[in-house]
Amino acid sequence: MSADARLSPFEPAGIGRWLETIAAWALAILWALPLLYAVWTAFHPSEFSTRFDLGAPLTLQNFANAWDAAPFARYFVNTVALVTLILVCQFVLCTLAAYAFARYRFAGADLAFFLVLMQLMVMPDILIVENYRTMARLGVLDSIPAIALPYVASAFGVFLLRQTFKTVPRELDEAARVEGAGSLRILLRVYVPLARPIYLAYGLVSVSHHWNNFLWPLIVTNSVESRPLTVGLQIFSSSDQGIDWSIITAATLLTSGPLLLAFLLFQRQFVQSFMRAGIR
Repeated sequence: MSADARLSPFEPAGIGRWLETIAAWALAILWALPLLYAVWTAFHPSEFSTRFDLGAPLTLQNFANAWDAAPFARYFVNTVALVTLILVCQFVLCTLAAYAFARYRFAGADLAFFLVLMQLMVMPDILIVENYRTMARLGVLDSIPAIALPYVASAFGVFLLRQTFKTVPRELDEAARVEGAGSLRILLRVYVPLARPIYLAYGLVSVSHHWNNFLWPLIVTNSVESRPLTVGLQIFSSSDQGIDWSIITAATLLTSGPLLLAFLLFQRQFVQSFMRAGIR
């Protein structure tokens, strides 16, 4: 039996572990409380939104009322189209840029990569005014492309894929070239398949971020035809519409449900992908 296994809970090391466990559970409970409240309120009549009663009846009427009170179907279509457009563009642009930084040497390569990394330190909110002016000049205001264009290139995605591509043995690259494969074919047949776990992890992060993005879509859209779920939910839950917490929490679960379901389904792959990315 190891020394760690024989530690008494009353010894300093054992007390430290108990404190860490208690603190972790406390933080987990604090994080889960808003979600638990939303679930309770959404599945019970409005009179039980502020009191906890185990005998309270369950109902799905709040979801029906929320769905009928706002064009959530249109908001869902807009959001899916938005995150799909951004993710596809990010995969293409970040893959090409990361491959160039990882395998080609050209004048100013280090400076260019340094400028890419500098973008990680720039908060997107700082660029809102200039981005709005750019979208106005392009004539795409109040549209899904207007929301997506500022995010189609990601410095984080370039950095993550570059670090992954640099771990690919050059022997595989050289063997493919001997077989007559060009640069694009090598990228698609060698580098991209080996980086599949990283694509999965980055894709989940990107979809989650842009599904929940609020400030920029709020500024650049002003019609139902282009609003994503976050903006539609904010307008739906404004005080002008009256405050019914049961309906509001039901609408919140409708908007966040797909992300929660996706995380539960791909939790293992998500964690393993980031562990592999961290190891590399």
